[in-house]
Amino acid sequence: MPFALMKKVMLTGVGLALKTQSEMEAIAKDIIKQTKMGEEEGKKFIADIMKKYDKAKTDMEKKIQKGIADYMASADIASKQELNALKKEVNNLKKARKK
Repeated sequence: MPFALMKKVMLTGVGLALKTQSEMEAIAKDIIKQTKMGEEEGKKFIADIMKKYDKAKTDMEKKIQKGIADYMASADIASKQELNALKKEVNNLKKARKK
């Protein structure tokens, strides 16, 4: 497999992989050894992989948070913020009643 194609496949696969950052670095270093990349090219390759990994991780976290928020809204489940607002209102009513 030509290096350019292998690099493209790996960069594309980062978004789908559920690997840890250290696992991704190990895979990238192995590819660098197997393809006999130069030091600068290897550093750039690892930087590219880590940049794609971080973006994919951030995008996945945002999608998960949105999915949870959408589910809670559709399931009519109160959020922590809404519960805290209700607690505050109850406390204010208790204070007003004691006066």
